[in-house]
Amino acid sequence: MNLKHYYWCFPKALSAKICDDIIAYGNKKTIEKGVTGAIDGKVLTEQEKQYSKEIRDSDIVWLNDKWIYRHIQPFVITANKEANWNFEWDWSEPMQFTKYNNGQYYDWHMDSLNEPYNKPDDPGFHGKIRKVSVTVQLTDPDKYEGGELEFQPRMNHDNPLETYIEEQSLAKGTIIVFPSHIYHRVRPVTKGTRYSLVMWSLGYPFK
Repeated sequence: MNLKHYYWCFPKALSAKICDDIIAYGNKKTIEKGVTGAIDGKVLTEQEKQYSKEIRDSDIVWLNDKWIYRHIQPFVITANKEANWNFEWDWSEPMQFTKYNNGQYYDWHMDSLNEPYNKPDDPGFHGKIRKVSVTVQLTDPDKYEGGELEFQPRMNHDNPLETYIEEQSLAKGTIIVFPSHIYHRVRPVTKGTRYSLVMWSLGYPFK
């Protein structure tokens, strides 16, 4: 799929107070290690567990609160239209509040799934795939170093310089929306702590 826009950025879309409220709320929850590939309750093989550890080191909390969705979903709608993606979606997954401490990262990956969700008892998920991803920058850039969000629209290991760095992603409250099949990463944090919020919006497979 060839796209003119690989992401859509809304600098400082959320107020500092809303960002701080989300951070405070997320830090009250039970933190777990972020895992790659554990979709639909899948039990990972030892090889998959090792791969997950290599590609990702971050601490997460799952959030499913309407007051947070109300702040973020309007930007998904706007980006989907303004970027001319016009993807059909009708549901958003629980959000992932992520904490990157010194040395933590999330290497190159994409959010889209190999197969649609298989959840017959949950119509919000069943038969759908991730189409639109969102990341919200919750932390002031002077509170940490490193942790840059990068995009690589065409994953080409022979040409790793084909990388698009979104400098505006450093601003607190910035919302970045992008198609879920676009490769991206969070580079290692080298000092301090970076907080972010991630959300995925679902729809039936492309026709």
